Amino acid sequence: MSKMTFEEYQQMVVSENFCTEDCPVQMLFDVFSNKWVLRVLFELTQADSLRFGQLKSMIGGITNTMLSQTLKTLEAARFVDRSQFNEISPHVEYSLSEKGKALYPIFLEIIHWAEEYGV
Repeated sequence: MSKMTFEEYQQMVVSENFCTEDCPVQMLFDVFSNKWVLRVLFELTQADSLRFGQLKSMIGGITNTMLSQTLKTLEAARFVDRSQFNEISPHVEYSLSEKGKALYPIFLEIIHWAEEYGV
C-alpha cells in the first residue's frame, strides 16, 4: 500500500470522481454497513477456515440469525467461501475467498492505526 498525504488522497478522489452512478465505494459501504461484517471478516483472517459454531464463539453477542445473515451477505459479495462437507457428522466451513484475503493489508493498517491512536 503506497503512502500518500491527505491532500493527495483528496485530489485523487475528486479527480477520479469515485462516486458516480455505480459507485464502487458506495457498494462497499453497503456491504460493510452491517454491524458484524468487519468482525466476521477479521475473525476469518485468523484461520484457514472456521465452522459456524467456532465463529459464533469468537464473536461475543452475535445471534445465530445475525451470523447466518452476515455470512450469506459476505458469500454473495464473494468475500467468503462456504464449503459443505457431506460426511459422517456433516458440517460447513467458511473461509476467506481470494477477494476476502485481499483485505489482509487493510486489516494490518487498521491494527497499526488502532495501536497508534486507540479508539
